[in-house]
Amino acid sequence: QVPLVESGGGLVQAGGSLRLSCAASGITFSSYVMAWYRQAPGEQRELAARISSGGTTTYVDSVKGRFTISRDNAKNTVTLQMNSVKPDDTAVYYCNARWGLRNIWGQGTQVTVSS
Repeated sequence: QVPLVESGGGLVQAGGSLRLSCAASGITFSSYVMAWYRQAPGEQRELAARISSGGTTTYVDSVKGRFTISRDNAKNTVTLQMNSVKPDDTAVYYCNARWGLRNIWGQGTQVTVSS
């Protein structure tokens, strides 16, 4: 089974909201640091948000105050709530799970913000 599967991407107007979800399977989810990365065409992939196994969160400055990452260890899911989205948020968003030498990526989900 695919370890990480993202959902929730799509087209949204600037100022709107979008909720991305990542469902994990086949891993000890609670042990992993979970993160959302994003990559626009021709751009460097960047860390958008990260949440530790204990719930400590980290955000890139450009999304602070607008995005919220959360996890539900009982459901093996991590969520990115995206509010007040901007055209610059347009990118493929990737779910990532990391634990020691293990590094797992989802297939990515496209988010497009229209102006």
